[in-house]
Amino acid sequence: MSVAEDLRPNLAIVLGAAVMLSIGMGVRQSFGLVMPPLTRDIAVSVSDFALALSVQNLAWGLLQPVAGLLAARLGFRPVMLSGTLLYLAGLALFASAQGLVGVMLGAGALIGVALACTASAIALAVGSRAVPARSRSLVLGAITATGSLGALLSAPLGQALIVELGWRAGVLGFFALALGMLPAAWLAGRVDRLPLPGAGGAAPGDISPRAALASAFKTPSFLVMTGAYFVCGMQLLFITTHLPSYLAICGLDPALSAQALAAIGLFNVFGGLFFGWAGGRWSKLALLGGIYVSRSLVLVWYFVLPPTPATTLVFASLMGFLWLGVGPLVAGSVAEMFGLRWQAMIQGVAFMSHQLGSFLGAFGGGLLFETLGSYDLAWRLGVGLGLLAGLVQVSFALMRPPRARSFA
Repeated sequence: MSVAEDLRPNLAIVLGAAVMLSIGMGVRQSFGLVMPPLTRDIAVSVSDFALALSVQNLAWGLLQPVAGLLAARLGFRPVMLSGTLLYLAGLALFASAQGLVGVMLGAGALIGVALACTASAIALAVGSRAVPARSRSLVLGAITATGSLGALLSAPLGQALIVELGWRAGVLGFFALALGMLPAAWLAGRVDRLPLPGAGGAAPGDISPRAALASAFKTPSFLVMTGAYFVCGMQLLFITTHLPSYLAICGLDPALSAQALAAIGLFNVFGGLFFGWAGGRWSKLALLGGIYVSRSLVLVWYFVLPPTPATTLVFASLMGFLWLGVGPLVAGSVAEMFGLRWQAMIQGVAFMSHQLGSFLGAFGGGLLFETLGSYDLAWRLGVGLGLLAGLVQVSFALMRPPRARSFA
């Protein structure tokens, strides 16, 4: 059967997951546009704003395994709908913030909790259940690709509203977009009606979540993937949080920041589709390592040269291609190693490592900038750790391929 035939019975589920992911991630990736005008308007510094986004990523990561566990126990629909409502509440609080507390609670804590219930780990777990294993990697790549399109809408809309009406209007524009997550989450929640298939021919089992986690932590391939995922988060959140500030320091047009974020979103589509396709043919873990090495080389190229509009857009396009391709590879690897029963929870553990790295990338980048007055040390550390993580991931994937331990 073709991928289209595999996808047709549950197309609404897959589209709902993709749209929910697209809006949530697009809005969240556009928060960096708010930082320059917000820090001029209220008593919030660059490092304060970076700390709020770091709290967002920390809350997202720490609660991701919990959200995965709740989805397995209670169903995906109530988890996703609750997360969407929290997302809207966070944006409303952010738009009305008068100081650090409002920014920290709105853009930080509430949206972090919301993302644990609506973002990639949950959306890709939904997609994994909606299609047969033979089409899973490509469909996960398609969800990731579609999920990246939100930045193409949210970044230009947010920038236009910020320029014309101020940063609060930009955040309210994000709120209007986020309303679309409600029907998308409802559609994706139809996955709860589907029977849980066996993985690799195994029948669904009753293994406890504690036993599933214990098995994951005894699997070397999973541990290496999770460690490298930490560096992935550190690199990406450094870029989304601090690229607008870096461009402003270099005297470039503020509109270039929105264009760069939109370019990242556009090339995420190509990267998600490519790595979803490639993950069905080659080692997913080796491909992950290749992404981390390639990103590091692109970072070196961009930051050693004086930034221009052309080099910035090329940089954003290359990084976009290498950005969300990790999503289908990590989700597919977890499904292959451990099956679907506890996929969202185990994938959430790996993602928690990613978000701890995100915390370091966003807050650490801001702290180094405030201390040293430049981003030089921050990007050098990101490059060095990225090369190390990528080479270790590739080497381990080739020397010790993972073995399946299906929990169905």
